[in-house]
This record gives sequence, C-alpha cells and structure tokens, in this order.
Amino acid sequence: MSAFISFHDLGLFEVILIFVFSAIVISFAGTYLAKFADQIADITKMGEAVVGAVLLGAITSLAGVVTSLTAAYQGYADLAISNAIGGIAVQTLFLAFADMTYKKANLEHASASLSNLMYSILLIGLLTLLLLMSQTPEITVWNFHPGSPFIIIAYIFGLRMVSRGSKAPMWSPKLTSETIPDIPAKNLGSINHQKLWISFFIAAGLVVFAGYLVGEAGIAITKKTDLSESFVGGLFTAVATSLPELIVSISAVRRGSLTMAVSNIVGGNSFEVIVVALADFFYSGSILHAATTSDSYIITLTILLMSILLLGLLVREKKGIAKIGWESFAIVIFFILGYLLLFIIG
Repeated sequence: MSAFISFHDLGLFEVILIFVFSAIVISFAGTYLAKFADQIADITKMGEAVVGAVLLGAITSLAGVVTSLTAAYQGYADLAISNAIGGIAVQTLFLAFADMTYKKANLEHASASLSNLMYSILLIGLLTLLLLMSQTPEITVWNFHPGSPFIIIAYIFGLRMVSRGSKAPMWSPKLTSETIPDIPAKNLGSINHQKLWISFFIAAGLVVFAGYLVGEAGIAITKKTDLSESFVGGLFTAVATSLPELIVSISAVRRGSLTMAVSNIVGGNSFEVIVVALADFFYSGSILHAATTSDSYIITLTILLMSILLLGLLVREKKGIAKIGWESFAIVIFFILGYLLLFIIG
C-alpha cells in the first residue's frame, strides 16, 4: 500500500503504463523546470550553483524522499536507506550521462565552480558521518538514533559554509576557452517575476508528483521479484526516483547552464543524506541501527564514486576516454561492477 495511491490491485501492465507515463511527464516538466530555475538564478543573483544545489536539488529529490519515508513508516528500513543512498550513487552515474550529452569538452572541466567542489566535499563528509553513526552502540533517544539530528545540523552548517565560501572565495578555478562561466542573461527586465515563480512551482509540482508515481510503480514492479531490499532500493527504486535529476541536468546542459547541471546532482545528493536522518523519525526504532551490511556497502561505494567525481572536478581534464572525462568513465565502470557485486552478495 503506497502513501497516497494504492498499486496493490493493479496488474503489472497497468503499473508499467503508470511508470512510462510518469517518466514522460518528468521529461516534459523537467525541461521547463531547468529553464525557470536558470532564470530564477539570474534574477535573484543567487547563481546557478546555489539554485541548482538547494532549490532544484531539494525539489527533484522529493520523489525519493516520499519513497524512503513511506518505506520507513511501513517498517522497511533496508529499503528506505538503500533507496536514499542508492539514489546518490545513481545520480552520480547520471552526471556521467550528462557529460556524454555535452560534446564541446568534459562537463566537469567546462562547469568549473568552487561551490560544486565544496558541495562534493560536504556530501563525502555527510556520507562518512552516516556510516560512522550506523556503527555506534545501539542507543536510542525518543525512539530514534541520537545522531540523526546531528546529521541534519551538519547539513545546514555545511550549506552555510558553501554560501560563505562562494561569496568571498579565497581561490577560483582557472578559466579556459572551454569554461562556461555563470553569467546572468541580459533580458532579465522583460521577465515577469510573479509568472516565473508560478510557472516554476507548477513544473516542480508535476515533477514531484510524477516522480512519486515513478517511485511507487518501481516498488510495485520490483516486489514481484525475489531480489533483496538493498538491491531493489539501491538500484531499481533509486533509478526510478532519480529520473527528475537526470532530465533536469541534461536539460540544463542543453541550455548551457553547466554549473547548474552539476550542482543539481552534487548539491541535491547532499540533501539525500539527510533523508535517511528524517526517515529515522518515521521508523519504529533507530533506522541507522537497522542498517545492514549491504547498506554500508552502498554507502561506501557512493563515497568512492563521489571521490572520483571530486578528483575529476579538481583535475578538469578537457577531453578524456570515449569523448567524456576519465572520471565519468571510471564512475560508470565502478558503478556497474559495484552493483554486480551487490547483486551477488545481496
């Protein structure tokens, strides 16, 4: 039983139809969402990195949030954790796909941004903190892990650090002929601000609701298999609920908003970590103590993928293997091998 819509009595064909239709809605609305977010970044002067990481990242993550919280409330701790953390791994893989759509240069080279570097470091730190908390003695406070509020506080503090670092940077990336700087559009005066915000939230609402349906349909489909919760959550539902991030990032690349394309993934992934902490409040007991070896494996694999991405953002190779950055190629390889191993051990 899903939180809002029951898929229990639907046949497999009907569920697949809902999945495909919802994915089409995400593709359509996500394209406009990237456009509106780019304009909001310009008129508010917050910049593509902040809007992409905080505003877009949170909105496109809501489908995964609903899926994880619903799973936690129903007692599926393994599924709740693996869906959230697996979503980070999947979205990091999606960044490699976005790199494939940008032909002029390696995406990580062209989208050089201090904010994206800081978001990557924040994400690695939050994932490490989550892994550390899951290994602590089984102590609960008011029926949840005492470290869950600390993870949320660490996320908020990290956002403040990124904001401060962006406003008064102590260093900046070297600009090259392939670098696309975040420069506001010139026709901002002709934009109706009220209409822009209304259009943005309409597109966001469509993406969130369709993303929720995709996630629930994904759960319904995978329940008919004998796969483990970790594998189902870490791959199938994670991919399903991460479709908004993929569509928005590719749309941002096509618009030339490269910084936003990267920050939507990297910054939004930081939000995914606190989803686990939030799910702890919906779960009967400490969800971090309920984490399995497979969950820890997914967290560790995700830290590895983010470390590779961070190195790529620092090295900034112009051209790499198969016309994508070496880091994108490595992320694809390690993701495939990592999940093959999870399938074997899970």
